[in-house]
Amino acid sequence: GQARAAAVHAALELGRRMTGEAREAGQPLRGPRDVAAAYAPRLQDAPVEEFHVAILDAQHRLERDVLVTRGLLNSSLVHPREVFREAIAERAAAVILVHNHPSGDPTPSAEDRAVTEQLVAAGRLLDIPVHDHVIVGRGRYVSFAEAGLL
Repeated sequence: GQARAAAVHAALELGRRMTGEAREAGQPLRGPRDVAAAYAPRLQDAPVEEFHVAILDAQHRLERDVLVTRGLLNSSLVHPREVFREAIAERAAAVILVHNHPSGDPTPSAEDRAVTEQLVAAGRLLDIPVHDHVIVGRGRYVSFAEAGLL
């Protein structure tokens, strides 16, 4: 009955959240505020760094959220091949990079800047633009696009 259906729905939602698929497909991500609203609830209190790629369609709607890496403590290794593999398979119009800082401070590190530069260059080669890189902290976020860092 309804109780069983609710239990199945809850189990599916839990599984989705645990695998990093917590965002809804079709959700518009038109700017950093939309990105932060979609990702902060799960990422701002995560104990380790997680690096996600939001795969977008031509209307800036989320086609798929991909958890690329889940780091140890406060570092997460990111390689362009892993970031763009799913974007290529999904025929992405663009991507948005999203990760958290477990410290709660979303200020970009030198490594964050270097990785972003590398991923933006890879996206150019693949004709899959990187529209933004949003770092989520506790109650705050930093957008590379807003900060002029892309």
